[in-house]
Amino acid sequence: MEIGVLGLQGAVREHLKSLSLLGVDAVAVKKAADLSPISGLVFPGGESTAIALLCSGGMLDELRRRARAGFPFFGTCAGMILLAKEIEGHDEAYIPAIDIAVARNASGRQVESFETSLDVEGIGNDVPAVFIRAPYIRRVGKGVTVLARHAGIPVAARQGNVLVTSFHPELTDDLRVHRHFVSMVEASSRKEVSA
Repeated sequence: MEIGVLGLQGAVREHLKSLSLLGVDAVAVKKAADLSPISGLVFPGGESTAIALLCSGGMLDELRRRARAGFPFFGTCAGMILLAKEIEGHDEAYIPAIDIAVARNASGRQVESFETSLDVEGIGNDVPAVFIRAPYIRRVGKGVTVLARHAGIPVAARQGNVLVTSFHPELTDDLRVHRHFVSMVEASSRKEVSA
């Protein structure tokens, strides 16, 4: 099983390292053809507009197609923005894979970045969470489970095979969030084999 990390911009190496530490074959995905062998895809933090602009050669269309098919996705920070069904201040979504509305940079400016610990449902207590110009979830649709909150605001959610966090688990040594995504990908792969 291979899991890809969208390798166009952002914390790509950090996600690859976290997945590798879990014994996963992790590969950087830079073009649509790179999507063929993978069983799940991580969308890293970075700049959502830049990442979307760099998705050339039909990649954005292929990612949307996979989203409709229920492909396992994990988005952190900017990755959450890319996967959200609705983005405040934008007319349309990039890859509407999870029924949430997000507000960009809701946690403040770069200088207001912070680290805290969160209880994340299904993952664990005291999960370290790094917030850097983080988006916050403003609306949660039917079928979406909020996994964690900070100051009462949803900052992690899951719907089907899509996991999103406002924060950056890849910037810590704690592998529990990545392990959770790996288990989601494994469960999805087992379903495909038995279908």
